[in-house]
Amino acid sequence: MSIDNKITDQLKNKYEAIDQNVNTHLEGLLHSKPIDYWDYIQTDALLNLQIQRTVFPDEMVFLMYHQVNELLFKMILWEIDQVAKKEDITASFFETKIMRISRYFDVLTSSFTVMKDGMDVEQYNKFRHTLTPASGFQSAQYRKIEFASTELINLIDNRFRESIDRNTPFEHAFEHLYWQAAGKDYKTGKKTYTLTVFEEKYKDEFIRFVKFTNTHNLWSIFKKLPKDVREDKDLIKAMRHYDYTVNITWVMAHYNTANHYLNIGGKAVEATGGSEWVKYMHPKYQRRIFFPDLWSQQELDDWGKNV
Repeated sequence: MSIDNKITDQLKNKYEAIDQNVNTHLEGLLHSKPIDYWDYIQTDALLNLQIQRTVFPDEMVFLMYHQVNELLFKMILWEIDQVAKKEDITASFFETKIMRISRYFDVLTSSFTVMKDGMDVEQYNKFRHTLTPASGFQSAQYRKIEFASTELINLIDNRFRESIDRNTPFEHAFEHLYWQAAGKDYKTGKKTYTLTVFEEKYKDEFIRFVKFTNTHNLWSIFKKLPKDVREDKDLIKAMRHYDYTVNITWVMAHYNTANHYLNIGGKAVEATGGSEWVKYMHPKYQRRIFFPDLWSQQELDDWGKNV
């Protein structure tokens, strides 16, 4: 079989463009081995990341489910990053990315049946104590998804939004993010161990991230698009779908799962991180809305009330 001269010329041009010798790279191919599925996916490494803390079989369901979530969160951030760093965004490009992200969240939402119906309640309420003080709100990737989706003011605890604006220092705004309520007594300022160690690990990284996403989040980017793009009906539909999926459908799937395991005998059990999870999770309390201008006043007033 003859070698296509066009391909060799393209390879030569490629490597010359970065001051590399094409022959050296071609010689390297002589010593490389063919790729296999298990090497490419890193199957062995992936399947050895599940380390149980208890002897209960259903803990493995819980552990793997959350690892799958984190992989999907990474896919979502990958798509958002492409939007954040692209110039001259078209309605078609923006809509395509938004719908990709929405589909990932659709998968996340529907997959909650794995948790809700896939674990023994008695087993869960035994192994969950070994997970204390870890909490789902410590997912750094999920927090980044929120930061990258909307302006910071829309993530502020609903009780404090009127006292915070775009001129508020990031450090101060951070102290009033809605998920702080999961681990902070606002009357005393005291934080739980769960929130404290989360901030020790990620706070500086979050503030650096927010300094970029403050003007490069999906909502800010959308508002800078040309008027005809912002009025594109398909794009608006996609934006609303994403907003509702993340902040109501996904949240309620999580809420109903927690209610299934933790609302025992009509009394809500404290979450592993110590949060008052009923008020922390339900959308009618925190009213997280990524794209508020795309909803009618009535829709905003009723946010999370009828689910």
